[in-house]
This record gives sequence, structure tokens and C-alpha cells, in this order.
Amino acid sequence: MADVEFFWDPVCPWAWITSQWVREVQQRRELDVDWRFICLRLLNEGGTIDYATNERYAEGHGRGLRLLRVAKAARDAGHRDRMGELYERFGTRIHVEREPRSLDDEAGIAAVLEGLGIDPSLAAAAGNESHDDALREENDEALARTGRDVGTPIITFRPPDGPSFFGPVISRIPRGDAAERLWDAVAQLAEWPGFAELKRSVRERPEVA
Repeated sequence: MADVEFFWDPVCPWAWITSQWVREVQQRRELDVDWRFICLRLLNEGGTIDYATNERYAEGHGRGLRLLRVAKAARDAGHRDRMGELYERFGTRIHVEREPRSLDDEAGIAAVLEGLGIDPSLAAAAGNESHDDALREENDEALARTGRDVGTPIITFRPPDGPSFFGPVISRIPRGDAAERLWDAVAQLAEWPGFAELKRSVRERPEVA
């Protein structure tokens, strides 16, 4: 059983920053992280985002859905231990290199898979809606732990029964000792009985690099 479960959608910049912080702590603390899925496109079905009129969200969240279908297909093929690396490759292309459209065709996705030693033919799963029900179930599992008024990232400590929270939402990637201090603070809050929320709406622009 992993020490932490991290639910991610590759297109969310806030989840990307938090994931980079978790990776920093993972290297320093030897955390075992299970990188799981939460799909914003499916999460917002029937919600406040009108994908018919909001082209930016339709494009971005649709891309996330397609990439998570591929990730699920790779996980089903026996590559659960490569999900963190796959997220890293997708996220770097989207957020750091700022080439998200390079992942909009099977050839671009297949190149990422091949670079990880994963069967590139799994890129065809991007257009396969049969994966969507399982992604919805994983969404539901994450939201059952936190409540429904959240997004990504969701982190579970000591899964599956340990505390789960949305966030932390941070705009900068902590490194070194600062990353560990923030981890200890978040973990202590998460373990405090009855702790529910600490939030503000004012944010800096995300510094993803």
C-alpha cells in the first residue's frame, strides 16, 4: 500500500505545481506515491462550465480526458508503477514546454509512451470512450473521501482510509528544506481530528516551471 495517493488531471496547472512539490518530498523522504486519476472534463459534466460556449475549457479539459484514457489503458496493461513518470512527461509538455497541442494526435502521445518503454499503440485509447466509466468511478472514489465541491489535486494520506484533502493549492514549487517543512505542516493539519478547511481565493499566477 502506498504512503500517499495523488489524484491528478494532466491539464491542471495547480495540480502540476503540487505534484512537483510532492516529487521533491518523495525524493527526500522516500515516499511511495500512487498516482491516480481525477478527470476534470467528467467531473464537470452537467456542472457550471458550459463546454459548448467555453472553447478554452472545452479544449483543455477534453485534452485531459483523452490523456487520462491513455494513462488508464497503460495502467491496465501493467504499468501502474509508471503513472508518475507518464504524468511527468505529459505535464512537462503541457505546462513547462507549453506545447499541449503536440499531445492532440496519436503520434505525439505514442512518442511519449515509447519514450517510457510503454506500448505506443496504447495511444489509440485517447479516442476510446469505453474508459470513461472507470474514470468516473475513480472520480467518485476521490470525491467520496473529500466531498464533492473540490477539484484536483486530491491527496490521501495513508490510503485508503487515511485523511484526504483537496490541495494544497500552491502557486510556487517548494524545493529542499522548504518542501519538507510544508509537507510536515500539511500532514499535521490533515491528521488533526475534525480539521476541514483552510482557504483563501486570492492567488498568484501559477509558476509551473
